[in-house]
Amino acid sequence: MLRVEYRERGPVPQDVLELVEFDLPPPAAGEVIVKVVAATINPSDLLLLTGKYGQLPPLPARCGNEGVGRVETLGAGVDELAVGQLVLLPVGSGSWASHLLLKAGDLVCLPEEADHQQLAMLAVNPVSAAVLLDQGPDLQAGDWLIQNAANSAIGACIIQLAKARGLQTINLVRRESAVAEVRAAGAEHVLVDGDKLPERVREITGGAPLRFALDALAGAASEQLANCLSDGGLVLNHGMMSGENCQLSPRNLAFRQITLRGYWVGSWFASSTREAREQLFGQLAAAIVSGELHMPVAATYPLTQVKEAVAAAVAGERSGKILLLP
Repeated sequence: MLRVEYRERGPVPQDVLELVEFDLPPPAAGEVIVKVVAATINPSDLLLLTGKYGQLPPLPARCGNEGVGRVETLGAGVDELAVGQLVLLPVGSGSWASHLLLKAGDLVCLPEEADHQQLAMLAVNPVSAAVLLDQGPDLQAGDWLIQNAANSAIGACIIQLAKARGLQTINLVRRESAVAEVRAAGAEHVLVDGDKLPERVREITGGAPLRFALDALAGAASEQLANCLSDGGLVLNHGMMSGENCQLSPRNLAFRQITLRGYWVGSWFASSTREAREQLFGQLAAAIVSGELHMPVAATYPLTQVKEAVAAAVAGERSGKILLLP
């Protein structure tokens, strides 16, 4: 058995990784051993390795926040699962591994007919997108929202889930070369951020109210989004890809009554009930099966090439997620 660990943090994520051999004890009552099928490399994983994430685990630590696996061994008293069953791994379980010892009650069964690589990406970006869409104003079908970093994995999920709700999206990217991939994700309106953005946004909306902005970048990008909103709108920050603090001017804060608020999906996992989580996972899995939700995969790597996989994830300017296939 193999898993990825790190004993220190550093500026180059792949340099701190260690691939170690280990053995698991037989599962105790209520536990199962799961063989990992696929695991994702997310920006949050990279921030944990560099020490820039909002919450850091004590060292040494294991890597990997999401993935899917198959039940391999059942402990005593586990009758809700069967050997061979495809399951969603709990968020933060250390999914960059060949095998995991987990509590049966923490696992969610998944449909076999769905693409397993798509299911491996279910627990972070699709869940985050769905939860974020519920954190803003009470938008109705036909209403508008705007987001930056639209070519990110979560950006693609927001486009597709908003479309399923009948919402109209304006999607910002920072380079012309990203426009085509955002359109391929289902976006109708894609703009390259830059000069006269509020005017270009109003041309698209026809002056209709724009009350909700999703900010994955922070820094000056927060102000740029606020400039596009109607008075009294909300900028909801959910990331810091720029590496900078959110910026919002007194003009927008005081005179236009724009609100800047943050949200971390970890708060939802901590406060939601098991029933609520299973319901959302089920809805998103069904959307994957139907083709309503699809996330691009840039490349896959075996676990033995985890350093190369992380280097590819760090490099950027790729179309899709990097996956590990143990």
